[in-house]
Amino acid sequence: SPCSRPQKVCLCPFLPVHPLKVSTCLYIIQHPAEEGRVLRTVPLLAACLPPDKCKILVGRRFNEERYPELATVCRNPNTLILYPGAEATNLEEVAVMSSGLSVMIIIDGTWSQAKDIFYKNSLFRLPKQVQLKPSISSQYVIRTQPTNTCLSTLECAAVALSIMEKNKSIQETILHPLQALCSFQLQHGAQIHHSKEHLLKNGLYDKPMPKNKRKLRRMELLVNNVKI
Repeated sequence: SPCSRPQKVCLCPFLPVHPLKVSTCLYIIQHPAEEGRVLRTVPLLAACLPPDKCKILVGRRFNEERYPELATVCRNPNTLILYPGAEATNLEEVAVMSSGLSVMIIIDGTWSQAKDIFYKNSLFRLPKQVQLKPSISSQYVIRTQPTNTCLSTLECAAVALSIMEKNKSIQETILHPLQALCSFQLQHGAQIHHSKEHLLKNGLYDKPMPKNKRKLRRMELLVNNVKI
């Protein structure tokens, strides 16, 4: 079945009957560690889209010799890469000016894994860098996020596609299986995971504070509500 889950917790009824018709093509750059996660969201995303609109590449290092197609995509002026930062433009602004077909690259992994992939692969500095406004909270409540506005890969793709395609229903359709996944897991014993930001601010963080000064500084910024 499309979701590859046991019948009691099958997510197929929550997937769209037919793949969504979109003009934007997604390239998901997936860190190898994500392949082993049972509750990863990329398979659900792929099940919502046509195969030619959601291409998944697994690895840490990407160069032109091994990935000529990806190199061509990165050099295309219509290609965007979704990665927040000082150099990133809000996607809403770019979508207003965009015309025709477009490609978006999204990195799938933990924040540290995504950072490693982005900065150690020069190809990913070629596309225009965009980011989402921190306007919604993650519904992926069975996995801990750094802050309240950090989103899973599926959520990022859902929001981004709805903006690029100018169709809010795309976001709702893609989030439907994620909501069902979290509901099933909570019914079978999973616990709601608050963000690290929430735990620190409310005195609920029960793990030892890191000794690494850089990590400790990041946690101090979370507590003081400073964007990192």
